[in-house]
Amino acid sequence: MDSEIHMSTPVCLIKNTEEQLLANQEALEILSGIKNPLVVVAIVGLYRTGKSYLMNKLAGKNKGFSLGSTVQSHTKGIWMWCVPHPQKPSHTLVLLDTEGLGDVEKGNNQNDSWIFALAILLSSTFVYNSMGTINQQAMDQLHYVTELSDRIRAKSSPDANGIEDSADFVSFFPDFVWTLRDFSLELEADGLPITADEYLENSLKLKQGNTQKDQNFNLPRLCIRKFFPKKKCFIFDRPTHRKKLGQLETMHDDELDPEFVQQAADFCSYIFSNSKTKTLSGGIKVNGPRLENLVLTYVNAISSGDLPCMENAVLALAQIENAAAVQKAIAHYDQQMNQMVKLPTETLQELLDLHRACEKEAIEFFMSNSFKDIDQLFQKDLAAKLEKKRDEFCKQNLQASTDRCSDLLKEIFGPLEDSVKQGVYSIPGGYRLFIQKTQELKKTYLQKPRKGIQAEEVLQEYLDSKESMTDAILQTDQTLTEKEKEIEVERVKAESAQAATKRLEEMQTKNQQIMEQKERSYQEHVKQLTEKMERDRIQLLEEQERTLALKLQEQARLLKEGFQNESKRLHNEIQNLQQNMARPRRMCVIS
Repeated sequence: MDSEIHMSTPVCLIKNTEEQLLANQEALEILSGIKNPLVVVAIVGLYRTGKSYLMNKLAGKNKGFSLGSTVQSHTKGIWMWCVPHPQKPSHTLVLLDTEGLGDVEKGNNQNDSWIFALAILLSSTFVYNSMGTINQQAMDQLHYVTELSDRIRAKSSPDANGIEDSADFVSFFPDFVWTLRDFSLELEADGLPITADEYLENSLKLKQGNTQKDQNFNLPRLCIRKFFPKKKCFIFDRPTHRKKLGQLETMHDDELDPEFVQQAADFCSYIFSNSKTKTLSGGIKVNGPRLENLVLTYVNAISSGDLPCMENAVLALAQIENAAAVQKAIAHYDQQMNQMVKLPTETLQELLDLHRACEKEAIEFFMSNSFKDIDQLFQKDLAAKLEKKRDEFCKQNLQASTDRCSDLLKEIFGPLEDSVKQGVYSIPGGYRLFIQKTQELKKTYLQKPRKGIQAEEVLQEYLDSKESMTDAILQTDQTLTEKEKEIEVERVKAESAQAATKRLEEMQTKNQQIMEQKERSYQEHVKQLTEKMERDRIQLLEEQERTLALKLQEQARLLKEGFQNESKRLHNEIQNLQQNMARPRRMCVIS
């Protein structure tokens, strides 16, 4: 489903049934198959304000999201339509159409605030759709924005400096687009023409005064100004005569008001060009499976009576993806090792060098597919698994070498053993002939390739196992004096002791190589973690700088408008942010 998305119609993503929100499994399965980054556009507004028409236009269709033609609200819960992005290759445009707010038929509207909050949490562009002008009634209807601090948490625990949690909203909230339908006013101020954006900016100006009425006037405006990083406004004329509005799905553009057609085209063009990829803190681009997990995390939090928390959602997502990243990194290591390693290797170092190259790739794979690995728990798990894999390959290499050498010895020394059994060497002078033949066969054995690291040890074990046979031939050789036989016995013992010393030295060398490899593995983990932490630090700093710029811009506007108290509150947020930005970078430690 990744390269081509076949959704002929929208499906319900979050059901609103019996005053309970539930994620729809069918929609989640669709998301799980989309590996492309997502641009998520959600639209919210009062029921029967034409939200669905705009979303159908974004999908490039006349039909799809239910328009309805009566005063009943047609869309229940949140509906989803995934289509290929018309301007961004390898991106998917996810359109979320929400249940109309303030539907009188619902009786209980407690889920309206949750639907509003979920639309914000899930989207990268949030469209608020309303009828007419931006007057106080329109602002009062947008009271949901003032409830967001009671519906959404940015962090799992309160700020140590007492800064409100909502101070972080601007760092992860979507861009805000206000669409004004059936707009009939002339866009002008003080007799001069103004743009729709300037109209919105003027409408968000605060009113001086400390009465409850003044506070009610200012609060939604302040929330919009402080919470949303970017604000845009579009106005729309009425598309056609009121009596024909119910036929919009079947009407062609040439049957609609030309101004409206152009306004709708401008809106779609802006969304296609300017709506950003849905991104979480740390520059984590959201794809289908990630959005699926976010939906489940948020809906489950609401269902259990908790507040959806951005920090917790990202950490929950990290747990899932980091565990998968460990498994995929190990699978990549296995694949590379199985392709590159031919057992047995001639030396242990040859195997360790191949392990090191594959381990480096596995760590790189993990680093590029993991995030928010608190205390490096998943990286430590990866390190332990890679060490175990290395030990397994060493064990397999040792066994492969032992098997190969044992087979060679049977093949090379088998005829000699048969000759001994047949008494070929039980003759005067037979011992010297036996020793001479044994030396020849040892030379033949040692010249054979790909014996591996057990070549000397398996040979010596074989020779040691044949000591009684050798001694029997020695003792029966009548051409040797007793003195010569004693000397020969001592020579064999010395040779055996020398071989044992050599094996011990080889074992010590192998242990040293393993220890050196462990240190190199540790250093590789530290190196890649240090680089990742630096990339994450730069990414965080960029996010903080963007947030700081937005707060400074809003502070300057508040000062200009003469709102000292609000400016001071924002100043505290700015100072807190600047202190966070100035904190020394965390040391890289893997233990």
